[in-house]
Amino acid sequence: MDEVDDSKQIVLQIGGALKKYRKENNMSLDDLAALTGVSKLTLGNIERGETNPTLGIIWKISKGISLPLFSLFKSEPSVSLYRAGEGMRFSNDQKNWTIEPFFKNASSDIEMCRAYLQPNSSYHPEGHHANTTEIATVMTGSVEIQVDGEAYTLNQYDTISFRADCPHAYTNHTDREAVLHISLKYGF
Repeated sequence: MDEVDDSKQIVLQIGGALKKYRKENNMSLDDLAALTGVSKLTLGNIERGETNPTLGIIWKISKGISLPLFSLFKSEPSVSLYRAGEGMRFSNDQKNWTIEPFFKNASSDIEMCRAYLQPNSSYHPEGHHANTTEIATVMTGSVEIQVDGEAYTLNQYDTISFRADCPHAYTNHTDREAVLHISLKYGF
């Protein structure tokens, strides 16, 4: 399947999951917009599959409706293989941070993804759900991770765990792409 078809499939999955959530909770688009801080027009376009939402918009929706980010995608079979670079990919507006979701365990509210941080760039994510723990392991490269104003330098295979609802950022000071493995444990 080519990249255009993959993107359209992702947009349709997100839109379908969002509409299903809204209908199951007897919500209007106005109600959902008030809850998420995303405009009614944008939410309607997402539900109809007419726009490809950015990672920031998806985070706002996820946080607003208190659901794990990856629950906005269809469920996976009992055995799944996720090859790097071949699955769903989401980037921030600057295109310097890309994630590939690859694991969601609904019973324990754990999500995992690969993250790619471009050379000489930073990523400042939206605040995550309250009581969410983020665990990041640098797989290649070196990354400075700032958590609540304090900086930590992680090299290959180093791991950090922190409360993800506090301000945090990832910075790659090198001339090579950094790859991370990130797990999120939701506290709701």
